[in-house]
Amino acid sequence: MTRNSPDDATRKDTSAVAAIEGLLALAAGRPRWAGGAALNNAGEAIARSRALVAQSPGEHTELLARCLQTTARLLLARGRAVEALPLAQEAVALSRSTGGAALSVALRRLAQAQEALHRYSDAAATLAEADRLRPSSDPPSD
Repeated sequence: MTRNSPDDATRKDTSAVAAIEGLLALAAGRPRWAGGAALNNAGEAIARSRALVAQSPGEHTELLARCLQTTARLLLARGRAVEALPLAQEAVALSRSTGGAALSVALRRLAQAQEALHRYSDAAATLAEADRLRPSSDPPSD
């Protein structure tokens, strides 16, 4: 289903996960000058995904981590690194259980927040950890 408006995410026939995905897509597609609409959509996606995780712990953890990362990215783009940092940290904590590419992306977002806050040594360490992660599709090296 194509997302054209905020109403698309709240239709009766939309599943909870599809609604969250729609809110994330809507938030990511809004221009910076659109005010707080993108952050409102992302915040709603976080709230809805937290509710799903509360209902089924572990089943929707990756979705919550993506919501947190998207919101952190939006905040960083608006120069709000202090607010982005705890979201990025939580996304990393949630992604550690799955590892792989999800963890690598979360670590890179966290490094962006740390760098924006002039915590360069923390950012370097976080990037180094992300670089040590081998994508699951890569063959093992000898």
